[in-house]
Amino acid sequence: MKTTVNPTLIQTLLPRASVARDVALVVLAAAFVALLAQVEVPIKPVPITLQTLGVLLVGAALGSKRGAAAIATYLAAGAVGLPVLAGGAGGLAKIFGPTGGFLIGFIAAAFVVGWLVERLAADRKVLGTVGAMIAGNLVIYAFGLPWLALAVPALREWSALLAAGFTPFLLGDALKLLLAAALLPSAWAFLGRR
Repeated sequence: MKTTVNPTLIQTLLPRASVARDVALVVLAAAFVALLAQVEVPIKPVPITLQTLGVLLVGAALGSKRGAAAIATYLAAGAVGLPVLAGGAGGLAKIFGPTGGFLIGFIAAAFVVGWLVERLAADRKVLGTVGAMIAGNLVIYAFGLPWLALAVPALREWSALLAAGFTPFLLGDALKLLLAAALLPSAWAFLGRR
C-alpha cells in the first residue's frame, strides 16, 4: 500500500524542484530559525526563545527531509561557533551543554512535523496544525528533559526537572502553537484563493 504524500507550502509555492532550490531553502530556513533564536527571555538553565516556533514552522513548510536538513544546518552553524543559537551563542560547548538535548531534538521535531504535514495535510486546518505542533513540542521535550537531567545533577529529581525544563515553557509553547495554528491554515487559504 503506497502512502500519499501531500505537497508542503514550499512545494506548492515553488513547484519546480531542483538541488539549488532545495539548498537555498534549507539555508534560508536555517537563517530564519537563527533569527528567531535571538528573541529570548534569558532564564537559566534553558532560555525561552522563539526558535522552537521557527523549528516547527520550518518542518511544516519544508516537509520532513528538508525541514530536518534545515535544522541540522542551523545546529552545524552553531557548532562551528557562529552566533546563531539563543542569545547569540555558538560553539560545541553550547551544543553539548544543558540545552543540547533540546537543540538536537529540534531536528527530530522538524522531521515529525514535516512528516505529519506530508502524510496527513496537518497544516491545512487549525486542529491539524495544533496536533502537529503539539507532537513537535513533545519530541523536543523527549530529547531535552533527559539530557538536561544528565547535564545538571541538581535536576535529577522529577519535580525539579519539570520546574526547570518544562513548566516555565508551557505558556510560551501554547502562544507559539496558537500563532502557528493561525499562520499555516491562513497561508493555505491564501494559496487556495490565488
